[in-house]
Amino acid sequence: EPYVLAADIYAEPPHVRRGGWTWYTGAAGWFYRAGLEWVLGLRVHGDQLLFNPCIPRHWRSYSMVYRHGHSVYDISVENPDAVTQGILALELDGVEQLNTNGISLSDDGQLHKIRLLLGARP
Repeated sequence: EPYVLAADIYAEPPHVRRGGWTWYTGAAGWFYRAGLEWVLGLRVHGDQLLFNPCIPRHWRSYSMVYRHGHSVYDISVENPDAVTQGILALELDGVEQLNTNGISLSDDGQLHKIRLLLGARP
């Protein structure tokens, strides 16, 4: 199941490479966080939503939904140049942002659309 991992991988015969303790939910939480923050690149720091994806080149796009209080942030990430990292443009509700690293969060009860365009800066 996606929210559990095996732990205590044995190194001694006859159980070499077997997981001795399954449903290790603490590790699963860290594994989930690593994927969300260090692969998909979504981090929350105070009232800031920060972006720094590091994805495989063959990922052309992905999307996420983040809830902040009563607000919903619909996030789409596009990778037309098949890069692994680097943000070329960031839009919030159709308006291009000067800071491509993140946005300020607002608990205004609205749906906000975020568009990240990955690519190398000129």
